[in-house]
Amino acid sequence: MKKYFILSVAVLMSALTFTACGDDDDSSSPVTPTDPTATVNAEKEAAMKALTGQYVNNVIFPTYKALATLTAELYDELVDAKSKLREGTLTQSDIDEICSTFIDARSAWERSESFLYGAATDFGIDPHIDTWPLDRTALAKALSSAEIIEDLDDLEDGGIDNARALVGEQQLGFHGIEFIIFRNGQNRTLAALKGVEDDEAFAGRNISGEQELIFAAAVAGDLRDKCFQLEVSWLGDEAPAAHIERVEECEFPTTLAGSDSSYGENMLNATKAGSTLATWRKVMSTILVAGCSNICAEVAGQKIGQAYTGADPDYIESPYSQRSYYDFYDNILSIRNSLNGADADVAQANSIMSYLQKYNATLAQGLQARLNAALDALDKAKKGTPFVIDPHSSNAKEAMDAINALDEVINEAATWIAAN
Repeated sequence: MKKYFILSVAVLMSALTFTACGDDDDSSSPVTPTDPTATVNAEKEAAMKALTGQYVNNVIFPTYKALATLTAELYDELVDAKSKLREGTLTQSDIDEICSTFIDARSAWERSESFLYGAATDFGIDPHIDTWPLDRTALAKALSSAEIIEDLDDLEDGGIDNARALVGEQQLGFHGIEFIIFRNGQNRTLAALKGVEDDEAFAGRNISGEQELIFAAAVAGDLRDKCFQLEVSWLGDEAPAAHIERVEECEFPTTLAGSDSSYGENMLNATKAGSTLATWRKVMSTILVAGCSNICAEVAGQKIGQAYTGADPDYIESPYSQRSYYDFYDNILSIRNSLNGADADVAQANSIMSYLQKYNATLAQGLQARLNAALDALDKAKKGTPFVIDPHSSNAKEAMDAINALDEVINEAATWIAAN
């Protein structure tokens, strides 16, 4: 029995040894270790894709929806005011409501200016609806023509379309309407619209408030149509059917050149065949450089800088409502919204700011500080002397400096993301 037991143990050990060797042979193929750099890069790519979705869906889409809705309301209110003035039923409350809607629509537009790189630029919508200074002499001449007034008044038969050809692009858009409904930083009065235009450029022309409202209503229709074009260009089929129908009636282009894609689809489908954005880092550069940095440079160097430096003393935005600094503040809010991923003071999940907070906290902290400083400088300016009255005030210089500092760190963030 003892000899048998020893032999059995030996056989068992031999079998175990063979099995162990077999296991070693089966696992002898080399295992590729995980590359930490590749893992982090894949994580970043996924994060950039997610934040692009947040940016398009929670920043661009709602902004253009609001702009389209508010400009449509502005048009309806001005058409109604024109009729009421003729009937003798227009009230100051009606005018005040128009001014309030204008301010809201204007704010929505200014909060879209950190993404002018899309349809707003490609289709010339930005200069079409937001050119200044207004050529009041040319406007006075146009409104002196009975034929032009008759054409503009016929809204059901091309009056809105005719506005583009009849009064010239420099009289269109927000600032043409602003001149009619605001003066010296105040809402236009009912008495003024019941009387004759007293602006010096209109001297001797006997232009009535009715003629002015005819012009304002037609221009508001054109403004609405161009804002519908912006909305449809970005949202595509997700835009309201009535807005799509109007844009088609106007025969406005709404897709990228040589493509059937909307601007929203193009960005959301970055890296895929057909998109003009080959990488997610290219998307980040578009948002930060073509978008946020571009509007920083425009606000500091042109919107404030032209008048402040004396390069063009008349280059003052929103002079009749005297809301220049409000426009500029909204421009920087558009940057804040682009960085935070929504209309919020703090970074939302899946936003550029939260991305930087995770991967470069120091840079994120610096960007937030510069953003806050720019908003604080413009908030201070809003409470001071209107820019149209004193462009050389210290408020203008402080705002310019703060915005230029913000621009610097935005570009630093873009460079870092591109390289990392």
